[in-house]
Amino acid sequence: MPRPFVAYLRVYEPLSSLDAPLADRVRKALEEGPLTRAEAGERERHLWLRSQLGGRPRLLPGERPDGGPSPDAPFDVMALDPADVPGEVGDGPLVCPLDLRARSAAALVGFLATSWGPLQDEALPASPDAVRARAGSVMAELTGGAVHVISTTWTVPLPWFALVDPEARRLVLATRDAPEREVSWRVSMTDARERVARALRVVRDSIGEEGPTKVLADTGRWLEHFDAGSAVELDYGGLVQLVDDQDLTDDTSAQDVNAIVDALEEGDSEEVALRYEVLREFWGELARRERHG
Repeated sequence: MPRPFVAYLRVYEPLSSLDAPLADRVRKALEEGPLTRAEAGERERHLWLRSQLGGRPRLLPGERPDGGPSPDAPFDVMALDPADVPGEVGDGPLVCPLDLRARSAAALVGFLATSWGPLQDEALPASPDAVRARAGSVMAELTGGAVHVISTTWTVPLPWFALVDPEARRLVLATRDAPEREVSWRVSMTDARERVARALRVVRDSIGEEGPTKVLADTGRWLEHFDAGSAVELDYGGLVQLVDDQDLTDDTSAQDVNAIVDALEEGDSEEVALRYEVLREFWGELARRERHG
């Protein structure tokens, strides 16, 4: 089975910056073995399916039928060596809890905000108010107030590329279904915050508060929840299964987005249009695959 067609933005915090009881749970998970990039997506899919295919479906993964957290629910974590991150980060290990239950709760809140009556009645086992209340209580359990992972299906939000150095791309070409196949970037938290702040200022001054500006503002606020010694990873995840080797090699998305920010700052509308057309062509192909299966 292919990996989920999901891309990720992850934060890895220094283990030393975490407070108990989260730090204790992370240490135990590290002793049992951190997940690899490929395993993370498969693990999330497995836990979600298991929560829905039981004798009584659960609203969220990792919970009992009564809605409380299951004491034997797995706690999964990913890890990075600081040496694998450009720039200055804290002492290792750098750790990224998957926060799957809280992320699922946040997704439920988003579903409630964008859906309506009949669809909610069919999809939810309780009233929208009850679901919203339960999701809110789960999200309130988060240490630090934010999940360590945000994700999107079938695409990468273009403003995310403003966080990374285009030259720091990690490209591993393997067979399409190989777990080693990878496109990702890693950046120190300090650099990521500086990059997103600069892009936000430029884009806001150029096009106002909507669209990319809102994504950059939301991303900047999210980064502020974490330790300054953290690392940030932008990962194409399972999307690499949808793109052939040559297109992955030729992909210039990070260069194009960063060039757009430069061009907006310089008032070069022709460069903006040129770069956006390249981005539209690359990511439009994935959008067409989503629509037509």
